Amino acid sequence: MTSTASHTADTVDQLQRKLAAAEAENDRLQALMAKKEAEWEAAKAALFEQFRLAIERQFGPSTEKYRIEQGDLLINEAEVAVDEEDAAAADEPATEASAVEARQPAKRRTRGGRVALPSELPRVDVVHELPEDSRHCAEDGTALKVIGEEISEELHVVPARVEVIRHVRYKYACPACEEGVQVAPAPAKLLPKSNASATLLAYVATAKYQDALPLYRQSQIFARHGAEIPRQTLARWMVQVGDRLMPLVEALRQHLLQAPLIHMDETTLQVNAEEDRSASATSYMWLQRGGPPGQQVVLFDYDASRAGRVPVRLLGDYAGRLITDGYEGYAEVVRRNGINHAGCWAHARRKFVEARKVQPKGKTGKADWALNQIRKLYAVEKQAKALEPEARQALREQKSRPLITQLRTWLDKSLAQVLPKSALGKALHYLDSQWGRLTRCLDDGWIPLDNNPAENAIRPFVVGRKNWLFSHTPSGAQASAAIYSLIETAKANGLSPYEYLQFVFETLPTLGEEDDLNSLLPWQWKDTLPA
Repeated sequence: MTSTASHTADTVDQLQRKLAAAEAENDRLQALMAKKEAEWEAAKAALFEQFRLAIERQFGPSTEKYRIEQGDLLINEAEVAVDEEDAAAADEPATEASAVEARQPAKRRTRGGRVALPSELPRVDVVHELPEDSRHCAEDGTALKVIGEEISEELHVVPARVEVIRHVRYKYACPACEEGVQVAPAPAKLLPKSNASATLLAYVATAKYQDALPLYRQSQIFARHGAEIPRQTLARWMVQVGDRLMPLVEALRQHLLQAPLIHMDETTLQVNAEEDRSASATSYMWLQRGGPPGQQVVLFDYDASRAGRVPVRLLGDYAGRLITDGYEGYAEVVRRNGINHAGCWAHARRKFVEARKVQPKGKTGKADWALNQIRKLYAVEKQAKALEPEARQALREQKSRPLITQLRTWLDKSLAQVLPKSALGKALHYLDSQWGRLTRCLDDGWIPLDNNPAENAIRPFVVGRKNWLFSHTPSGAQASAAIYSLIETAKANGLSPYEYLQFVFETLPTLGEEDDLNSLLPWQWKDTLPA
């Protein structure tokens, strides 16, 4: 009997252990299933966000303007406490200057009204007289006198006209001995073996690189005016022009490398016929911009690579301040030269704009709070725009640092609450990873808040790329970089690109090897060219 009871107890213990193991296994599988379901839900949410962002990019407005009211955030956002200091600051009385600005009504043009024609445009007067038999009084026949005039203006365009300039050089010789023939020297030309004038070359370059008009369309336009210029000829001219401009581009580069601050950016470019590379391989156009107001330099450089060696080559031994986006390819030159490397708040803001686009319609959330905080930083920058660097840094210390401290507190809290692969999670992690660079502006009044000057300068290239799509050879890409450099530098200094190119193309061939190319820099001629 005792043996049977002992056997039964052992069996019960075994069954209990098996049941416990089965329950543990069941719990493990349920936990695994819950984990998988959470991963699937996160993946589904991420794919849905990508889908919505793709639709927004394709069909939505491209503007990043953010106009949400602070009151909406105070109602809907959970992290209200970190914004209490701003609410107190908003209660402070306005300064006298701001009160004056508030009293001045904004200047608005009547909707649909006609814009006045620019006063600097030349005027041609066309006088309309009364007929001779209408210049006498109908009552007594007395001759009428002019007592005033009525003037109306219309804008008139003179279409482009193609003409041929003939350079006639008379030959002189002695009629007695018939020796010693002399002839006036030929005028200096940018492209000596071509029949293209400086005016024509400037026209073609401006049309392509400023107005994004491809060469084959220009060839068609010239044909309509009676001048047959094949696209291949136009392309060859532009490559040769780019090669002739290299010394001037290097002079601009030397000026740029003396600037206290340089902006850099890069964008893709396709070059079809490049040695040891397929036609579909991605190359890059690099951009640098810097210099004081009135002496801005914008340089484009072509390279097949986006590696860190390219900034090393472009910056040389430069050791000032560098502003870029979040691309890590600049790390090597920053480390090697000891550069003060700052980030771009516009890029950080753009991530939150995308996160806001995938929020449920009509609701506000974390992305809205971050955007509102960044908007306040830009409001401080607007106040500091006209200040010297020291005064700008002092203003940032007073107004921007508390905003950034609040943003850091909110960021630390939010990182643990949001899925990393969601649009908001990506925005938060980008902000966190770039935090050191983004906050360098607090300690240096020279450093701006963003890299927008570089993006604004590279935009014409991106627009042009949509029309002409690619460069055929590396030499063509390098020529494009040189001509883009001169055009964007002229624009940055308030000059007409066409007038400046025409001046350079006419003057450069007349300079000798010992002449100073600095005389061709745009700010040397700012007062002589129309803006």
